[in-house]
Amino acid sequence: MGRVVQLAERAVHAIEGQRWLDVPSYKLEHGYALVLNLLGGASEHVRSALHGTWYGHPVHPPLTDIPVGAWTTALVFDPADLVGDSQQRRDAARDCIAVGLAGAGASAVTGLTDWQYTHDNARRVGLVHGLLNLLAAGLYTGSWLARGRERYSAGFALSMSGYVIAGGSAYLGGSLVSRHKIGTDHSDNRLEPRTFTAVIAERELPEGKPVAVETAGTTVMLVRKDGKVRALSEMCSHLGGPLSEGWLYRNSIVCPWHGSRFDLDDGRVLAGPATAPVPCLQARVRAGQVEIRRRPPVTAAPPGSVVAREQDAADARD
Repeated sequence: MGRVVQLAERAVHAIEGQRWLDVPSYKLEHGYALVLNLLGGASEHVRSALHGTWYGHPVHPPLTDIPVGAWTTALVFDPADLVGDSQQRRDAARDCIAVGLAGAGASAVTGLTDWQYTHDNARRVGLVHGLLNLLAAGLYTGSWLARGRERYSAGFALSMSGYVIAGGSAYLGGSLVSRHKIGTDHSDNRLEPRTFTAVIAERELPEGKPVAVETAGTTVMLVRKDGKVRALSEMCSHLGGPLSEGWLYRNSIVCPWHGSRFDLDDGRVLAGPATAPVPCLQARVRAGQVEIRRRPPVTAAPPGSVVAREQDAADARD
């Protein structure tokens, strides 16, 4: 097994080094972006839906379970049919393949939407991942058609080939998450500072211009809008873009890297590709200084806990 893993890792590294994949990948990205832009004002809503902004989690990963599960089930029915001729099992296997193809289509669209915002090595791996999935879907389509013509041996052979290729593609998909952190939350979710801490003089925070400050080992974006100071984690939850280098849009901040928008008051996602909110901190002005503290991750800490005591002490000082 260790040898197999080593070979798989070498294959991933080899794909990451194929720079010639950049040309077709950017052409595909631009073509897909053009298609979405043709939707006009609905484009942003469609993108956010495909990313999973409404779901609070990338929607592509759970959709991949549909073809994997359905095709695995078909793989179970096929050997059972070889033991004893059963039209019922044959029909069940064909139905499972159809369900898998439908899931593969939905997975492909959402995956392509997420893949647009990858770069360099992750983009190359993602392109090969998608092409292998397309090949597997093509083989399963051939299997479904062959079974409809009662060519069960050919259908079984095509299914087996598609399953092997889909398995290799799934390994690449796993490396996109585990190695390249695609689809994970990149925001800083540490609990510091737990008490109000001065981070910048009020006069150094201009109206309408985001500013990055550091305290307790974490970086925070501050912005004054309509006289009120807001504080969010500096790192965009999508791929860690610096929000302080973004721009304000109504009551939100736009990430300069890929255009994700976050509400200034609570950090929730207003537009993708981000799906997770960014942590929102409490901010106030005292004695000419802007002070911030991290909001507790739960509505109330257990009585007597360290967090509760620190919270009570901070509230008493207020």
